[in-house]
Amino acid sequence: MITQQEMLNHFLPILETKGILYRKKTLIKARKATPGTLIFTKTNDGDETKNTAKPGDWLVENQTSSSEQYLVAPNVFDTKYEMIQSLGNGWSSFQPKGKVTAIQITKEDFKAFENQYTIQFEAPWKELTVLRIDDYLVTPPEKDEIYRIAKKEFGETYEKC
Repeated sequence: MITQQEMLNHFLPILETKGILYRKKTLIKARKATPGTLIFTKTNDGDETKNTAKPGDWLVENQTSSSEQYLVAPNVFDTKYEMIQSLGNGWSSFQPKGKVTAIQITKEDFKAFENQYTIQFEAPWKELTVLRIDDYLVTPPEKDEIYRIAKKEFGETYEKC
């Protein structure tokens, strides 16, 4: 598995020169996660990754056709989302307020790696994730992490700034 740092070392210069600034265009649903809960993130093209909730984490559900769920640390959540309204049962609706830099992955981007169709790498939360051709590689403004967003879900949730 390729480490998070190796992915940053390879793709950050590409993101800095060819990346496009995007913002999330859809609201999200979120609630406090129960510590120890294992969350499997599933997209339209299958399982993306998994993560175990730590104290204070938020369970986020994107409003996409796959309704993918993932965990966000409390310090990150507070900088990226603003509550709009309570939905009941602990869930609330939130407006995203952050931006990301992203590139869509091509076959050319895989030439530095052994496999020409997928790259397995360490997500920021230390679990395996898989990058495929046409997916998006994304980094926040801090450029301290890099992660994958599947093509369909990216199109459903992001727009150019």
